[in-house]
Parts: sequence; structure tokens; C-alpha cells
Amino acid sequence: MADVLVVLSLVFVAAAATAAVLNRDPARQAVVLSLLGLGLAVAFTVLQAPDVGLSQLGVGSALTPLMILLTVRKVRKGKGRGRE
Repeated sequence: MADVLVVLSLVFVAAAATAAVLNRDPARQAVVLSLLGLGLAVAFTVLQAPDVGLSQLGVGSALTPLMILLTVRKVRKGKGRGRE
């Protein structure tokens, strides 16, 4: 049963990573990156590394995508002002 969970989690991680690379919109990339972080956290937990899984859950699926979304928002606001 554990082998099936490992394979399923790795397939999900590969699919999410491919989707993140193929996406062109940075906001959508951040959302897919969050799903990728969640998948990696599950994979680490299934592979009996719960401490790494918790770290990945906090950083990879919450903090990094949030910072990317805030950066995209700030850049898009800056373009609207017409800076020269």
C-alpha cells in the first residue's frame, strides 16, 4: 500500500511541476506552485520524513506562492501608473 502512495504522490508532483512550467501567467504559476508544494509535502510524509513535509507545507505551499502573488500585484500596479 505504501508503494502505491509513493507512486501516486510522485506522479502528482510530476504533473504539477509540468503544469507550473507550461503556465504563462505568473499568478496562475503561483497557484500551481502551491499545489506542487502540497504534493511534495505529501510525498515527503509518505516517504517517512514528516519534518521535511511540514517545512515544505509551510514554505513551499504557503509562503513562496504568497510572496510571488504579492510581487505580481505590485508589478502590475506599477505598470498602471505610467512610470517613465
